[in-house]
Amino acid sequence: MAEVLDWLLAGDPAIRWQVQRDLLDEPWEATRAQVVTQGWGAQLLSHRNADGTWPTGWYSPKWVSTFYSLQLLQQLGVPAPESVHALLDFGLNDDGIFRPWEAGHDDLCVTGMMLGMAQAAGVAMPAAIERLLGTQSPDGGWNCQRSATHSSLHTTLSVLEGLAPFESRQDVRAAADEGREFLLQHRLYRSHRTGEVIRPSFTRFSFPYYWFYDVLRALDYWRGHAWDERLSDAVDLLRSKQRDGRWKLQGRHAGRTWFDMETPGRPSRWNTLRAMRVLRWVDA
Repeated sequence: MAEVLDWLLAGDPAIRWQVQRDLLDEPWEATRAQVVTQGWGAQLLSHRNADGTWPTGWYSPKWVSTFYSLQLLQQLGVPAPESVHALLDFGLNDDGIFRPWEAGHDDLCVTGMMLGMAQAAGVAMPAAIERLLGTQSPDGGWNCQRSATHSSLHTTLSVLEGLAPFESRQDVRAAADEGREFLLQHRLYRSHRTGEVIRPSFTRFSFPYYWFYDVLRALDYWRGHAWDERLSDAVDLLRSKQRDGRWKLQGRHAGRTWFDMETPGRPSRWNTLRAMRVLRWVDA
């Protein structure tokens, strides 16, 4: 355990501050402040324009667009409200629907992710909450494919993550409870009909995960909510992937990146950090 913690603390400031906060219960604010000037955070910011955007598209190409560059920046620990405002100024229509592209429709997964990014940066996006509440499917989840008759794990988790800071509202909490029940009925990654794994990719842990669903991402979200025995299968899967106290980066999502933080097939500080804080919550 001590050896693994030392290995994590030898990593980028974006890793170190979360280790201090989530695994060691130590002061972490000073380390988080270093992300802007050192390592991955400074490297990502070096590509950003003065107006808060990145010199590519708004949502595409993946993963160097302003949308996904901002998502990664915030996951590193830099809120960047100026980038949030730039995205909203471009993609938020008079009807309150967020669509950072030319299409005439929104995407619930994207709206959920953007709501989370806006909240983390202290920027209001109130119409997004009502939009998400009004588009919940009868089975309790969400799906960006409006013609679908069954919700999507990808979309449902993105929406739940976006709604999480607003669950003090009774209507938001009720909708989120239904969304979590949808995930629990699938034990986070299995068919509710056959019990078979829905997609092998759900059992492979990557970071950055962008909009993609996997079991580790879902469990990391669940740390802020009540334990349920139907999570046990997913936790067993997580434990089974541990090697010498570490978890590997099992893959990367195809697309352009400003830089790669880790190498697939090698021990991953991102996955190890997230897995360890999940298991700390489970074991507690």
